[in-house]
Amino acid sequence: MSAFAWGAFAIGLGWAAATALAVLLVTFAVAVVRGLHRVVDVAWGAAFAAVAVVAFAASAGHGDLGRRLLVTVLTVVWGLRLAVHIARRGSGHGEDPRYDAMLARAPGNRNLYALRMVYLLQAALVLLVSLPVQAAQYAPRPLSALAWAGAGVWAVGLFFEAVGDAQLDRFKADPAHRGRIMDRGLWSWTRHPNYFGDFCVWWGLFLVACDGGLSPAVVSVVSPVVMSLLLTQGSGKRLTERRMEGRPGWAAYAARTSGFLPRPPRRPR
Repeated sequence: MSAFAWGAFAIGLGWAAATALAVLLVTFAVAVVRGLHRVVDVAWGAAFAAVAVVAFAASAGHGDLGRRLLVTVLTVVWGLRLAVHIARRGSGHGEDPRYDAMLARAPGNRNLYALRMVYLLQAALVLLVSLPVQAAQYAPRPLSALAWAGAGVWAVGLFFEAVGDAQLDRFKADPAHRGRIMDRGLWSWTRHPNYFGDFCVWWGLFLVACDGGLSPAVVSVVSPVVMSLLLTQGSGKRLTERRMEGRPGWAAYAARTSGFLPRPPRRPR
């Protein structure tokens, strides 16, 4: 185990691709039966957890066991927490307006359009973004300080996601807050604590992979870069703020609160 196992890693990529595709196809079947494509959001975290477990099993006999266990546990904890949270949040609700709007433009069968534009695309993204999780499984070097630093960055991310989600849920549960902008707790430091948390989680996992050497770092750097772009310029921050712009109080909230990286709120002039 003196060098990165490229051949085994390539085989593992195949298993990861099959796993991501299987999770998303099963989710598609459930969505068609229920008539709700919002269930695909639950599959996002679940697919990463499944890929991590399969990658750990496929890499048996390769890589440092400590790093394999660390990256697998971190990914499963993050993925399952996210899946459970989204499932609970969507329970009892109808279709997500985002998917209603997208499927209204479908040129043919709505379900087949969703399969192409949502489920298969998400499976490809899971495979791409999970590269640090997969590459870390085949790195032979023993764990060092960089891996634990990565776990620390991951922990900061999980804190922002979990606490931010809990604070928002409590805020929305109070009828007196209906129509108001959430601007308390972590939401007073950043307009998107959940997206910032995701950002930290994937840069943290990348650092765990980097701890294994140059090969896993090079092969997986695309993951946190793509995730950062998705969170800030793609389907995360940008689209969320586009939906929020017309709400009362949003302009004042946006003026005093950081758009992404946490910082104390600005004092009103």
